[in-house]
Amino acid sequence: MKKDDSQELLVFNKEFTRQESIPSSGIERAIEIMQSGRLHRYNTTPGEISETSLLEKEFADYVERRFCAALSSCGSAIYVALKSVGVKAGDKVLCNAFTLAPVPGAIKNAEAVPIFVEINENFVTDLDDLEKKAIESNAKYFLLSHMRGHIVDMDRVMDICHRHNITLVEDCAHTMGAKWAGKHTGTFGAVGCFSTQTYKHINSGEGGLLVTDDEEIAAKAILYSGSYMMYERHISRPSLEVFERFKKVIPNFSLRMSNLVAALIRSQLPELDKNVQRWNERYNIIEEELQDVSCIYIPVRSEKEEFVGSSFQFSLIGIETEKIKHFLSVCAERGIDIKWFGEMEPKGFTSRFESWEYFTKTSKLPKTSAILNGMCDFRIPLTFNLKDCKKIAMIIKQVCRELELCD
Repeated sequence: MKKDDSQELLVFNKEFTRQESIPSSGIERAIEIMQSGRLHRYNTTPGEISETSLLEKEFADYVERRFCAALSSCGSAIYVALKSVGVKAGDKVLCNAFTLAPVPGAIKNAEAVPIFVEINENFVTDLDDLEKKAIESNAKYFLLSHMRGHIVDMDRVMDICHRHNITLVEDCAHTMGAKWAGKHTGTFGAVGCFSTQTYKHINSGEGGLLVTDDEEIAAKAILYSGSYMMYERHISRPSLEVFERFKKVIPNFSLRMSNLVAALIRSQLPELDKNVQRWNERYNIIEEELQDVSCIYIPVRSEKEEFVGSSFQFSLIGIETEKIKHFLSVCAERGIDIKWFGEMEPKGFTSRFESWEYFTKTSKLPKTSAILNGMCDFRIPLTFNLKDCKKIAMIIKQVCRELELCD
């Protein structure tokens, strides 16, 4: 592509961090809770069911799991999940190398040892490398991060886990509402962990939801979350007899969710499936516009993947680092806030495995490094309309043309 001086210079003027308002029902309920003073989930009157307990039941029903525990963040949920499935100090945990810092942070918090697995050009776990490292390491746990909403072939994941006796924990921070072959992410493994941080599919500022079908894992998670001896007030829980086996040996980590946060989530959960469709409409417009740009590679998704397009990722192919930086700079000048995973220094929410130096040793991952070097990423908030999304893609195309990055 070459510069066309006759083309109008396009500029975008909306914020990539601006989210939609909380529904009025959530605002009203939050005010009621604040007026009552009963923000703590266990501050209930006799016979009253707390807002947080109601949320746990509703979310468990939504993803079709037996139990749910509400926590302070998804990172907290992942840490509690690792502890609840039995991860101990020194245990090896397989994990895809393309993820965000709370995921390795949870492994570190559990005093475990990460075995990072390569990704492929579609930004998902390289399953050949997963099986190879499962055999070599004899690791019995796999923390799978559905990073940026890209879902790997879950049929093959489960086959590998079953054959090698691996317990699967799913990080679904970016896939709430997403499915593989009609089955919700977070329901394939022993535990699924979801986020309600501001930039996720439900916005409560911070928040985490842990789901499982295993009654022992559920009881442990509730105790770890900080239930004191009031776990009977949960309605999405196993029988009280299960808690008797663990109540004196599980420490209280005080990672509970408050009723105020739960009220915000409950008001948005009924709108989630509709919002999934809205995100995907926006994603599809951007994808269609960028599909024919020769220097841009857009990940290919399986027909079984029912994703949520709340963000957009692409790779710049065959472009050297300085030219990528120039591309990002010009896009920023035109109002397009693109994050880049090629940055070796952690920046904002973005980091890569080479910078997680709190682990004493990390493997070299040449395939992942090469893919991250060209990977670009931006959010698609629902405050953007369809015309906005087309304009974003057109600006990216225009910058590629001006900088002569493509043929």
